[in-house]
Amino acid sequence: MPVSLQKLERSAPALVSLYKTAGVSLQKHGLHGQRAAVYLVVDYSGSMKDYYKDGSVQALADRVLGLSANLDDDGTVPVVFFSTDVDAVTDIALENHHGRIDEIVSGLGHMGKTSYHLAMDAVIDHYTDSGSTAPALVVFQTDGGPINKLAAERYLCKAAKLPLFWQFVGFGNKRSSQFDFLRKLDELAVPARRPVDNAGFFHAGLDPRQVPDAELYDRLLGEFPQWLAAARAQGIVR
Repeated sequence: MPVSLQKLERSAPALVSLYKTAGVSLQKHGLHGQRAAVYLVVDYSGSMKDYYKDGSVQALADRVLGLSANLDDDGTVPVVFFSTDVDAVTDIALENHHGRIDEIVSGLGHMGKTSYHLAMDAVIDHYTDSGSTAPALVVFQTDGGPINKLAAERYLCKAAKLPLFWQFVGFGNKRSSQFDFLRKLDELAVPARRPVDNAGFFHAGLDPRQVPDAELYDRLLGEFPQWLAAARAQGIVR
């Protein structure tokens, strides 16, 4: 069951419109009534500084929480912060979402480089440790390609056997070649490299807060239904 509107109005009134907009998008994509765990992975590399400062990361976290409340009943999204290594594995909940990103970041150290695979490993560990059998949608935000591309590719292919779908979200200049790698990941061969297409990518641009909520949800969910169907057919999702 999703989080009820009444509970949301009590615990996170600021997220009510996001919850409703996400619900419309889920309906549109044939996902009404679908259960799924939702994860958020955020880039904590040095070049992300302004996106933390201007509230873009917090805005994304709020929108992901609004989506999660439709898909899961615990009102909590596990969050992984990564740079060169994994900087934090924590969560953001309906009751404490306001200012939560700043609160977490205030306790983190130096902003490093960009390395995806350790963050992917942290999500895989968290998911397998949770004992969940529900599919999971992983919203993976970054502002550039990883320092170790081969490792990221290997982890994505390895994770294709698990009920995890990776939706990559790019922050930054759409013309930057930084995102060529993510476009490549999105198109890795099936079944030669992985049993199903378990990743999507969309670019939120230089000011991600300007992407309307309805459009953001449509983009986050764009490839999820096809993956669900393919993963069910392969027995990856029960």
